[in-house]
Amino acid sequence: MSGTLLCIGLTTLDILARPVDVLPPNDTTALLEQIVLAPAGTAGGTALIAARLGVRTALASTVGGDPAGRLVRAELEAAGVDTALLGQSADRPTSVTILPINAQGQRPNLHALGAGGYVQDGPALREAAKRARFIHFAAVGAAGLKAPQAAELLAEAKAAGATVTCDLISPRPRTVEDLKLILPYVDVFMPNAAEARMLSGRDDLAEAGQALRDMGAGACVFTDGGDGSVLVDARGATRIPAHKIVPVDTTSCGDSYCAGFIAALDQGWSIDQACRFASAVSALVAQGLGTLGALAGFEAAQALMDGGG
Repeated sequence: MSGTLLCIGLTTLDILARPVDVLPPNDTTALLEQIVLAPAGTAGGTALIAARLGVRTALASTVGGDPAGRLVRAELEAAGVDTALLGQSADRPTSVTILPINAQGQRPNLHALGAGGYVQDGPALREAAKRARFIHFAAVGAAGLKAPQAAELLAEAKAAGATVTCDLISPRPRTVEDLKLILPYVDVFMPNAAEARMLSGRDDLAEAGQALRDMGAGACVFTDGGDGSVLVDARGATRIPAHKIVPVDTTSCGDSYCAGFIAALDQGWSIDQACRFASAVSALVAQGLGTLGALAGFEAAQALMDGGG
């Protein structure tokens, strides 16, 4: 496996449609501007976006042996993502989310759980983790990879020289206990602001970041919607403003921020520069429909970062 980045965790197929302001009654038909199908999820979406940014990327997750799973695998491979660790479930379908997005960019969703949250632990995953330069761990609470095993995997990867980032989806009551085992091996913890407040019990994001750093994270970066993001490290808290855009679809903004952050670190940039670049990537993704949105590539995101806006 040649991956610079190994993404571990949730993979879904997103089916997005816009604009959907009301559902058509009974058996009638409404015409839409766009319908997009795309691999997504905290691991699958991050992997797809990172590959678009030129990062050599591999994905460890699971899909079903159904048409949705075949589509996800094909689209990831077409983007250059290594799918050797993308397992196929024999008894569960691919995780699928339907997102009817209205004219304001709001996105209620309908989700079928499926196989996407399962990660197969074992020698192949352990070896890939030890060879990766970056690991994006988005499998907190995942079936098949419990917190003690996840902590062991990340410890081995860090000992081999990997930089570890970590994101969440739908934290549960047990998540804090899992994080106590995992965060000591995480260089940058990257939940959204609402998750950070919930996990830490602090309303102030600087205090939330410090509480999570006290649990072991080296640094924290919290995405905060239109208010940008907040970096909390040994120097204190720094807010990074968001770009002024008219959003079309914010579904993958968190995943795109993580991918942009890692892509910038892969270039040798500082953590501050990585946050600014990640904001630009997220802004471009939000201006189109689906996981990649309007993101053309690394150069376009760098141009937006350098030009402001």
